[in-house]
Amino acid sequence: MTRDGRSTDSRERILAAAAAMLAEDVTARLSVRAVAARAGVSTGSLRFHFPNQRALQDALLDRIYGHMFPDDPIRDRSVPARDRLVTCLRQVLAPAGVGDQAREAWTTAYQTYIASEPTDRVRAAYFALEQGGRRRLEYWLTVLAGEGALPGGDHTSRVRFLSTVLNGLSIERALPAEASILQSETETLYMAVDCVLNPR
Repeated sequence: MTRDGRSTDSRERILAAAAAMLAEDVTARLSVRAVAARAGVSTGSLRFHFPNQRALQDALLDRIYGHMFPDDPIRDRSVPARDRLVTCLRQVLAPAGVGDQAREAWTTAYQTYIASEPTDRVRAAYFALEQGGRRRLEYWLTVLAGEGALPGGDHTSRVRFLSTVLNGLSIERALPAEASILQSETETLYMAVDCVLNPR
């Protein structure tokens, strides 16, 4: 096998090991040492392919979501980044429904996570769901950062902000409304996306 072949093989083993660790525990912390050990490569080899933990996480997110959502609108460069991100955020809101369906979803969430002190199992389930949602948001921002549509680096505060906006909008869907939810929701999503893409 050529040197390049070995290099590609070890990169694939590293990504497969990291993906397996996340599949077993979505809250797993992907430390360089743990992933390298799982992949059967040296930490130096891992660092060669992924100079830091962030590079590894970005590559893994790209691999996971590229596989899970091959037609993800975030990748359609014929559409402006702003519109693509709003479309992706709508995908998060869509399953919650509107009106009775949204009320039912929030009633279940309230009874499960808020009404009484959550058990360790319930807490772990919630954190896993929350982390999965945040990873998807982070993936979308990473794709846009790769295109130069927003600054690269750590997206933690942007993800937290967008997650908060989505939570607020999903609650709003469950509440009585006088005006069109679609119109006000669209305006809010564009304002949020503009704040993320054009920080002052």
